[in-house]
Amino acid sequence: MLSGGANPPQLSLIVPTYNEAENLPLLAERVRRAMGDCSFEIIVVDDNSPDGTAEVARALSRDYPLTLVVRTGERGLASAVAAGFGVATGPVLGVMDADLQHPPEHLRPMLAAIDEGADLVVASRYGPGGVNDSGFIRRSMSRAATLLARLLIRSARVTPDPLSGFFLLRRDIVDGVGLNPKGYKILLEVLVRGNARHVTSLPYVFQRRLKGNSKFNLREQGRSLGRILALSCVEARRWIPFIGPGKR
Repeated sequence: MLSGGANPPQLSLIVPTYNEAENLPLLAERVRRAMGDCSFEIIVVDDNSPDGTAEVARALSRDYPLTLVVRTGERGLASAVAAGFGVATGPVLGVMDADLQHPPEHLRPMLAAIDEGADLVVASRYGPGGVNDSGFIRRSMSRAATLLARLLIRSARVTPDPLSGFFLLRRDIVDGVGLNPKGYKILLEVLVRGNARHVTSLPYVFQRRLKGNSKFNLREQGRSLGRILALSCVEARRWIPFIGPGKR
Protein backbone atom coordinates (compact mmCIF):
# COMPACT_ATOMS: atom_id res chain seq x y z
CA MET A 1 0.00 0.00 0.00
CA LEU A 2 1.12 3.56 -0.73
CA SER A 3 0.13 5.56 2.33
CA GLY A 4 0.73 9.04 0.94
CA GLY A 5 2.32 10.19 4.19
CA ALA A 6 1.66 10.01 7.92
CA ASN A 7 -1.60 11.97 7.88
CA PRO A 8 -4.88 10.16 7.15
CA PRO A 9 -6.42 10.76 3.74
CA GLN A 10 -9.33 13.14 3.33
CA LEU A 11 -11.42 10.39 1.76
CA SER A 12 -11.48 6.63 2.24
CA LEU A 13 -13.23 5.19 -0.82
CA ILE A 14 -14.61 1.67 -0.35
CA VAL A 15 -15.00 -0.34 -3.56
CA PRO A 16 -16.57 -3.81 -3.18
CA THR A 17 -15.58 -6.17 -5.98
CA TYR A 18 -16.40 -9.52 -7.50
CA ASN A 19 -14.92 -10.27 -10.93
CA GLU A 20 -13.89 -6.67 -11.68
CA ALA A 21 -10.33 -7.27 -12.89
CA GLU A 22 -10.96 -5.45 -16.18
CA ASN A 23 -12.45 -2.37 -14.56
CA LEU A 24 -10.13 -1.75 -11.59
CA PRO A 25 -7.22 -0.14 -13.50
CA LEU A 26 -9.61 2.28 -15.22
CA LEU A 27 -11.31 3.08 -11.93
CA ALA A 28 -8.08 3.71 -10.03
CA GLU A 29 -6.78 6.14 -12.66
CA ARG A 30 -10.07 8.02 -12.98
CA VAL A 31 -10.31 8.35 -9.20
CA ARG A 32 -6.76 9.75 -9.03
CA ARG A 33 -7.48 12.28 -11.77
CA ALA A 34 -10.82 13.25 -10.25
CA MET A 35 -9.41 13.76 -6.76
CA GLY A 36 -6.56 16.01 -7.91
CA ASP A 37 -4.74 17.41 -4.88
CA CYS A 38 -7.21 15.91 -2.36
CA SER A 39 -5.67 12.98 -0.51
CA PHE A 40 -7.52 9.67 -0.69
CA GLU A 41 -7.26 5.94 -0.27
CA ILE A 42 -9.06 3.23 -2.21
CA ILE A 43 -10.07 0.17 -0.20
CA VAL A 44 -10.90 -2.73 -2.48
CA VAL A 45 -12.90 -5.42 -0.66
CA ASP A 46 -12.89 -8.47 -2.91
CA ASP A 47 -15.06 -11.53 -2.39
CA ASN A 48 -12.41 -13.99 -3.59
CA SER A 49 -13.02 -13.30 -7.28
CA PRO A 50 -11.96 -16.13 -9.61
CA ASP A 51 -11.01 -13.69 -12.40
CA GLY A 52 -7.86 -12.37 -10.69
CA THR A 53 -9.35 -9.15 -9.30
CA ALA A 54 -7.20 -9.45 -6.14
CA GLU A 55 -4.00 -9.86 -8.17
CA VAL A 56 -4.87 -6.78 -10.22
CA ALA A 57 -5.53 -4.81 -7.03
CA ARG A 58 -2.18 -5.86 -5.55
CA ALA A 59 -0.40 -4.67 -8.67
CA LEU A 60 -2.25 -1.36 -8.61
CA SER A 61 -1.26 -0.79 -4.98
CA ARG A 62 2.30 -0.15 -6.18
CA ASP A 63 1.14 2.97 -8.02
CA TYR A 64 -2.00 4.06 -6.18
CA PRO A 65 -2.96 4.50 -2.50
CA LEU A 66 -4.88 1.24 -2.54
CA THR A 67 -5.53 -1.33 0.17
CA LEU A 68 -6.85 -4.80 -0.63
CA VAL A 69 -9.09 -6.83 1.65
CA VAL A 70 -9.91 -10.36 0.43
CA ARG A 71 -12.85 -12.17 1.98
CA THR A 72 -13.11 -15.94 1.59
CA GLY A 73 -15.94 -16.87 3.94
CA GLU A 74 -18.57 -14.29 3.10
CA ARG A 75 -20.01 -12.63 0.01
CA GLY A 76 -22.28 -9.66 -0.58
CA LEU A 77 -21.88 -6.02 -1.49
CA ALA A 78 -23.33 -4.50 1.67
CA SER A 79 -21.26 -6.58 4.08
CA ALA A 80 -18.16 -5.92 1.95
CA VAL A 81 -18.72 -2.19 2.37
CA ALA A 82 -19.05 -2.63 6.13
CA ALA A 83 -15.75 -4.52 6.13
CA GLY A 84 -14.18 -1.60 4.26
CA PHE A 85 -15.50 0.84 6.84
CA GLY A 86 -13.62 -1.20 9.45
CA VAL A 87 -10.19 -0.63 7.89
CA ALA A 88 -10.70 2.90 6.52
CA THR A 89 -8.52 5.64 8.02
CA GLY A 90 -10.07 8.85 6.67
CA PRO A 91 -12.66 11.14 8.32
CA VAL A 92 -14.91 10.83 5.25
CA LEU A 93 -16.02 7.45 3.92
CA GLY A 94 -17.15 6.91 0.36
CA VAL A 95 -18.83 4.00 -1.40
CA MET A 96 -18.92 3.33 -5.13
CA ASP A 97 -19.01 0.38 -7.52
CA ALA A 98 -15.98 -0.73 -9.51
CA ASP A 99 -17.80 -0.96 -12.83
CA LEU A 100 -17.65 2.80 -13.62
CA GLN A 101 -21.42 3.17 -13.64
CA HIS A 102 -20.68 5.62 -10.82
CA PRO A 103 -18.54 8.35 -12.42
CA PRO A 104 -15.51 9.16 -10.20
CA GLU A 105 -15.62 12.74 -11.50
CA HIS A 106 -18.46 13.38 -9.03
CA LEU A 107 -16.28 12.67 -5.99
CA ARG A 108 -14.90 16.19 -5.62
CA PRO A 109 -18.32 17.93 -5.71
CA MET A 110 -19.61 15.37 -3.21
CA LEU A 111 -16.62 15.95 -0.93
CA ALA A 112 -17.19 19.71 -1.22
CA ALA A 113 -20.76 19.21 0.03
CA ILE A 114 -19.37 17.37 3.06
CA ASP A 115 -16.97 20.26 3.68
CA GLU A 116 -19.93 22.63 3.54
CA GLY A 117 -21.71 20.82 6.36
CA ALA A 118 -23.49 17.77 4.98
CA ASP A 119 -23.29 14.58 7.03
CA LEU A 120 -24.20 12.36 4.10
CA VAL A 121 -24.09 13.10 0.36
CA VAL A 122 -26.03 10.81 -1.96
CA ALA A 123 -25.34 10.67 -5.70
CA SER A 124 -28.90 10.40 -6.95
CA ARG A 125 -30.28 8.80 -10.10
CA TYR A 126 -33.66 10.36 -9.41
CA GLY A 127 -34.99 13.85 -8.86
CA PRO A 128 -34.07 16.91 -10.98
CA GLY A 129 -30.99 16.25 -13.09
CA GLY A 130 -30.63 12.58 -12.18
CA VAL A 131 -30.69 9.86 -14.84
CA ASN A 132 -30.81 6.08 -14.55
CA ASP A 133 -29.50 4.76 -17.87
CA SER A 134 -29.38 1.09 -16.85
CA GLY A 135 -31.86 -0.42 -19.28
CA PHE A 136 -35.63 -0.72 -19.05
CA ILE A 137 -35.98 -3.85 -16.88
CA ARG A 138 -33.35 -2.96 -14.29
CA ARG A 139 -34.48 0.66 -14.27
CA SER A 140 -38.08 -0.39 -13.63
CA MET A 141 -37.09 -2.73 -10.79
CA SER A 142 -34.92 -0.06 -9.22
CA ARG A 143 -37.63 2.56 -9.44
CA ALA A 144 -40.21 0.25 -7.87
CA ALA A 145 -37.89 -0.64 -4.97
CA THR A 146 -37.05 3.02 -4.43
CA LEU A 147 -40.71 4.01 -4.27
CA LEU A 148 -41.41 1.18 -1.81
CA ALA A 149 -38.52 2.23 0.42
CA ARG A 150 -39.68 5.85 0.51
CA LEU A 151 -43.24 4.74 1.20
CA LEU A 152 -42.41 2.43 4.09
CA ILE A 153 -39.37 4.08 5.66
CA ARG A 154 -39.44 7.62 6.96
CA SER A 155 -35.64 7.92 6.98
CA ALA A 156 -35.56 7.10 3.26
CA ARG A 157 -37.51 10.24 2.36
CA VAL A 158 -34.53 12.54 2.93
CA THR A 159 -33.21 11.68 -0.55
CA PRO A 160 -34.80 10.82 -3.90
CA ASP A 161 -32.46 7.79 -4.15
CA PRO A 162 -32.26 5.93 -0.81
CA LEU A 163 -31.01 2.79 -2.59
CA SER A 164 -28.08 4.51 -4.31
CA GLY A 165 -24.78 2.66 -4.24
CA PHE A 166 -22.76 5.88 -4.61
CA PHE A 167 -22.45 8.11 -1.53
CA LEU A 168 -20.10 9.86 0.91
CA LEU A 169 -20.56 10.28 4.65
CA ARG A 170 -18.79 11.60 7.70
CA ARG A 171 -17.17 8.76 9.58
CA ASP A 172 -18.90 9.61 12.86
CA ILE A 173 -22.29 8.93 11.24
CA VAL A 174 -21.64 5.18 11.53
CA ASP A 175 -19.01 4.99 14.29
CA GLY A 176 -20.38 2.84 17.08
CA VAL A 177 -23.54 2.05 15.11
CA GLY A 178 -24.56 -1.59 14.88
CA LEU A 179 -24.93 -1.96 11.13
CA ASN A 180 -26.36 -5.28 9.98
CA PRO A 181 -25.83 -5.06 6.21
CA LYS A 182 -27.26 -7.70 3.91
CA GLY A 183 -27.67 -7.99 0.17
CA TYR A 184 -26.67 -5.27 -2.28
CA LYS A 185 -27.97 -2.13 -0.57
CA ILE A 186 -26.23 -0.49 2.38
CA LEU A 187 -27.26 3.16 2.09
CA LEU A 188 -30.74 2.39 3.41
CA GLU A 189 -29.11 0.68 6.40
CA VAL A 190 -27.05 3.82 7.05
CA LEU A 191 -30.12 6.05 6.77
CA VAL A 192 -32.13 3.95 9.23
CA ARG A 193 -29.45 3.06 11.78
CA GLY A 194 -26.94 5.90 11.36
CA ASN A 195 -26.87 9.39 12.83
CA ALA A 196 -27.01 11.61 9.73
CA ARG A 197 -28.88 14.87 10.33
CA HIS A 198 -28.00 16.81 7.18
CA VAL A 199 -28.42 14.73 4.01
CA THR A 200 -27.68 16.25 0.59
CA SER A 201 -28.43 14.69 -2.80
CA LEU A 202 -26.48 15.55 -5.95
CA PRO A 203 -27.79 14.35 -9.34
CA TYR A 204 -25.73 12.20 -11.67
CA VAL A 205 -26.15 9.95 -14.69
CA PHE A 206 -26.01 6.27 -13.76
CA GLN A 207 -24.29 4.81 -16.80
CA ARG A 208 -24.27 1.38 -18.39
CA ARG A 209 -21.50 -1.04 -17.53
CA LEU A 210 -18.71 -1.09 -20.13
CA LYS A 211 -16.95 -4.31 -19.12
CA GLY A 212 -17.92 -7.44 -17.22
CA ASN A 213 -21.35 -8.60 -16.10
CA SER A 214 -23.74 -7.16 -13.54
CA LYS A 215 -24.25 -9.17 -10.35
CA PHE A 216 -27.69 -7.70 -9.72
CA ASN A 217 -30.49 -10.06 -10.71
CA LEU A 218 -34.03 -11.05 -9.76
CA ARG A 219 -32.76 -12.99 -6.76
CA GLU A 220 -30.91 -9.95 -5.43
CA GLN A 221 -33.93 -7.79 -6.18
CA GLY A 222 -36.00 -10.10 -3.99
CA ARG A 223 -33.43 -9.83 -1.21
CA SER A 224 -33.48 -6.05 -1.51
CA LEU A 225 -37.25 -5.98 -1.12
CA GLY A 226 -36.97 -8.21 1.93
CA ARG A 227 -34.35 -5.89 3.41
CA ILE A 228 -36.62 -2.88 2.84
CA LEU A 229 -39.38 -4.61 4.80
CA ALA A 230 -36.97 -5.60 7.60
CA LEU A 231 -35.61 -2.07 7.93
CA SER A 232 -39.12 -0.64 7.98
CA CYS A 233 -39.67 -2.73 11.11
CA VAL A 234 -36.38 -1.52 12.60
CA GLU A 235 -37.44 2.07 12.09
CA ALA A 236 -40.92 1.41 13.45
CA ARG A 237 -39.37 0.43 16.79
CA ARG A 238 -37.83 3.89 16.97
CA TRP A 239 -41.04 5.79 16.25
CA ILE A 240 -43.44 3.52 18.15
CA PRO A 241 -41.92 2.86 21.60
CA PHE A 242 -44.21 0.00 22.58
CA ILE A 243 -42.97 -2.17 19.68
CA GLY A 244 -39.55 -2.57 21.21
CA PRO A 245 -36.13 -0.95 21.77
CA GLY A 246 -34.72 1.90 19.68
CA LYS A 247 -33.04 1.80 16.31
CA ARG A 248 -29.95 -0.01 17.58
